[in-house]
Amino acid sequence: MNSKRSRARIVDAAHVYQLFSRLQAACPQPTTELRYLSPFELLVAVMLSAQSTDKKVNEATVRLFPVANTPQALLALGEVRLKEYIKTIGLYNTKAANLLKTCALLLERHGGEVPRDREALEALPGVGRKTANVVLNTAFGEPTIAVDTHIFRVANRTGLAPGKTVREVEEGLLAVTPEVFKHDAHHWLILHGRYICIARKPRCAACPIRDLCAYPDKNEVS
Repeated sequence: MNSKRSRARIVDAAHVYQLFSRLQAACPQPTTELRYLSPFELLVAVMLSAQSTDKKVNEATVRLFPVANTPQALLALGEVRLKEYIKTIGLYNTKAANLLKTCALLLERHGGEVPRDREALEALPGVGRKTANVVLNTAFGEPTIAVDTHIFRVANRTGLAPGKTVREVEEGLLAVTPEVFKHDAHHWLILHGRYICIARKPRCAACPIRDLCAYPDKNEVS
């Protein structure tokens, strides 16, 4: 993916539009695979998902959220008990500490509500740009694109937004994605990377955008 050949860019706007149209047709109503019922639950789930899988996070939160799904309840649960619920997730010690600090700040600065503001979100412990983008997009409908490893790979392989850094890819995607697709682009790209354009052996034969993709080393079989 680091070769000059694999960093070719799709320059035809019509091709980009067609690419997203096909992803939309394949998945008309995309959404996160994290399970949540409120912006706070989503924030917690996304914070827990760093260097973990959505499946692992869902297994933990299905037990945690019925017990504590507000900042007040999570603080009341305490760090020791919180760790018992999330101990199957990587970096759970750090995540537990950050979650409780975040809960305290949400109560202190935002009346216990998750702010709909990037700067305020990124000021919370354990919340970086990617997490803020997910919350802004999924909870509040903002046209943001959170670049994780899947989206980084897809953006470079397809030629949608080649870049060497996450921020470069994010800005590239925002620049080329048609407005009509921006709200759901994050979900389409992450699902495409998770199930079709996988890391070791992309399933090119099953790919709905194969002919629009700039990747030079397409597989002939899935």
